[in-house]
Amino acid sequence: MGALKYHRILLKLSGESLMGNQKFGITAEMLQHYALQIKQLRDMGVEVAVVIGGGNIFRGIQSDGTGIESVTGDYMGMLATVINGLALQSALESIGVQTRMMTALKMESVAEPYIRRRAIRHLEKGRVVICAAGTGNPFFTTDSAAALRANEIGAHAILKGTRVDGIYTADPEKDPMAVKFDKLTFAKVISLGLEVMDMTAFTLCQENNMPIIVFDINTPGNLPDIVLGKSVGTLVEG
Repeated sequence: MGALKYHRILLKLSGESLMGNQKFGITAEMLQHYALQIKQLRDMGVEVAVVIGGGNIFRGIQSDGTGIESVTGDYMGMLATVINGLALQSALESIGVQTRMMTALKMESVAEPYIRRRAIRHLEKGRVVICAAGTGNPFFTTDSAAALRANEIGAHAILKGTRVDGIYTADPEKDPMAVKFDKLTFAKVISLGLEVMDMTAFTLCQENNMPIIVFDINTPGNLPDIVLGKSVGTLVEG
C-alpha cells in the first residue's frame, strides 16, 4: 500500500444516503456499508471525522406549511443529525472502531459537547469523531458544519460522498450529455455556477484553501483510493 496523501480527513455524508431505497429513515445495509468504508480508512491509519446530515428524518425546509417556524425547523433538523450520528456510532463500534460523538448542541447524556482541542485529541488517539447537530445555529446547513469543522481540526481535505462520481456540467441523473470534471479550481466552480456546497460552506473552504473531493460513496474502494492520492471523483482546490 502506498503512502497516504491525506492523513486527516473530514467525511461529509448526507442523511439521505442512509435511506437506501426507502423514502425515509435508516437502512441497516447502508449503515453497515458506511461503517465498513470508514473502518477501511482507520485500518490504513487515516484520522477520520464525520459530519452527517439529517435529511432522511427531517429537513428545516419541510416545516413550510406546517406552522413550524423556520428556526424551530432548523433545530429539529439538527436533532435528526444526532439520531443519524448515534446510528453510525453504533454501527462503527459493532465492528471494533473506537468513536466519539460530539454535538454542537449540549446533550451530555448521549454525546460530548464539541470542543475543538478535544476533537483533535480524539483523532490523534485513533478515534473516529462524529460531529452532529450542525453548527448549533439555525440558517446553516450541514455543508457549512463540514467546512467549519474541517478547518477547525486541520483536516487535509473534505471528502463529500454523493450518489454520483463527481461534479458534472449538469445533473448526470437527468442529462445524459453531462460532462464530468476531474479537477476544478474554486474560481472555476463559481464562474460556471456549479453547485458543490452551499455558498457559505464553499467560501469558507476557498478562503482557507481546503480541498474538496466529491465522489461516489457507494462504490467500494473509492475512499482508500482517495486518501492514497488516486484520481477519484472531482477535486476542487486553489
